Amino acid sequence: MDIRHLNYFLEVAKYRSFTKAAETLHVTQPTISKMIKAVEEELGVLLFDRSTKHIELTDAGRAILVQAQQIVHSFDHLASELADVMEMRKGTIRIGIPPMTGAPFFPAVIAEFHRLYPGIRIRLIEEGGRTIEREVENGSLDIGVAVLPVNEAQFEVLPFVVDDLKLVLHPDHRLAGRESVRLEELRDEPFIMYREDFALHEMITTACIRAGFRPNIAYSSSQWDFISEMVAVGLGVALLPQTICRKLDPGRIAAAKLEAPAISWNLAMIWSKDRYLSFAGREWLRFARTTFCLPQPTQEE
Repeated sequence: MDIRHLNYFLEVAKYRSFTKAAETLHVTQPTISKMIKAVEEELGVLLFDRSTKHIELTDAGRAILVQAQQIVHSFDHLASELADVMEMRKGTIRIGIPPMTGAPFFPAVIAEFHRLYPGIRIRLIEEGGRTIEREVENGSLDIGVAVLPVNEAQFEVLPFVVDDLKLVLHPDHRLAGRESVRLEELRDEPFIMYREDFALHEMITTACIRAGFRPNIAYSSSQWDFISEMVAVGLGVALLPQTICRKLDPGRIAAAKLEAPAISWNLAMIWSKDRYLSFAGREWLRFARTTFCLPQPTQEE
């Protein structure tokens, strides 16, 4: 059994599917099934219960999972540290980005980074902000983009966007044409909201409760363009970052400043204080500081 076997095992455990794991690893499904079977025979235990639609870890599989994660993580760190020592400007950065932030900020930045560092591969994973925080913490991601605040005892934080949410609504809505709207005025409105794994879902819900009501969530989505289209056809109101609102068609969607309270949308790149950050990851952060015109650190990351 080698590190590749453990990687295959971890991917199957993550997706609870041989087919999905094979797609992620770019191998055939029979290849990964054969590899897992070989590991089970070598260890003398069944790692997965295959009797259900979605395979599940057995007790033995769950016991091995923790050790396998630690071994693979240590191996990855060893490879990264060796590459740093040898000054090989190669590697992979796993960056988690909420769908709301990808298109407005990152395509041009990634293109320029790739031009400067063609040997460094950026692997983008789209998830909600809360999921990204968990995956940066457990090492599944090297760097994540999160909505502030986050636990700064746990994460290093590099803020790069300061913005506010605006109310967006159909042009025929009773509140359309107003320069500003108080949050409490949305008490009876159907909300088109972000999914629950988005930090903004929690932030908006908390702000509404403090304003005296719980939002009536009619629809949920992870995509700002889908949210805006549902607003455009009159299915409800939504709160979108001002950066996103600039991209909307004012003939189809009205926007107003939100007040009492205003809700901030402040973004930061985060990475774990307790995990090694590769040369590639440190280069990305240095590049991001320059690109977003952010203050340089006073000492080496």
